[in-house]
Amino acid sequence: MRLTLTTKASSIEAYWTIKHIKPGINKMPFNKKLLTAAGLVLSLTTLNAEAVLTPYIAVDGSAVVYSSISDITWTADANLLGTMISNQGYNTVVNAIIAASPIITNTPNDFSPTGSYNISVAEFSSSGWGLTSWFGAQAFTAYLNRINYAGSNQWALPSAFANPGGGDIHFGSQFGQLFYNELGGTAGMSIPNTANFVNEQAYLYWLGTDYASNPNVAGDFFTSNGNQTYGNKFNQVYVWAVSPGQLPAAVPVPGAIWLMGSSLLGLLLFTHKKKLKS
Repeated sequence: MRLTLTTKASSIEAYWTIKHIKPGINKMPFNKKLLTAAGLVLSLTTLNAEAVLTPYIAVDGSAVVYSSISDITWTADANLLGTMISNQGYNTVVNAIIAASPIITNTPNDFSPTGSYNISVAEFSSSGWGLTSWFGAQAFTAYLNRINYAGSNQWALPSAFANPGGGDIHFGSQFGQLFYNELGGTAGMSIPNTANFVNEQAYLYWLGTDYASNPNVAGDFFTSNGNQTYGNKFNQVYVWAVSPGQLPAAVPVPGAIWLMGSSLLGLLLFTHKKKLKS
């Protein structure tokens, strides 16, 4: 799959660029047609505020996708843990996760009667596919926060309703919003394969919500059929992290786009200046 890179420039930055193309140009009277044309040129690098999903590059170079419906940012890699293990090695990644978050706090249950659970390598599948227990998934998001991944220290598992029921279809949960409303998924079918994300797994992903009546289990989402359910916290499935709001984007803008925009603006300004002299 391809990953779409989108950049943005605010209207203030666009205005600053127009004013400072050459000394004294800010003293030239601008008519509405010129400003409209300039705005059209610069809009090539502007994000659509109404977009449902906006893929872009964060401040640290990581690929992320912003959801304007849920007002959260997803990692563009839907199996980031698996990718990290593949690139850096199982021991390196798992040991770093455990070091960053050796203890996970959750609702007291049979696995952790006091509510404190000690993370071990057993949480993470040695297959290297990125499968992990619910405790391991929580530790992984804590690790992303420790390294300030994509400029955020608020990564977490997607939220669910207080009591995620078995086999239920929830359009309003964060994963439900993504699957049905944003990706156009259909109940009973696998998660759509789109250009916004990479490594989507048509299987099962952890949610961050405990099952209220039985804290031994936690919510999960079947990307193979769109159902939100719950499972034993020791089950090993996939993890996909989210961060609240829209994370800051990388500052640099592709030079080719600005070069084209500057050239067109220069031509427009030159034509306008000739008209003023005539």
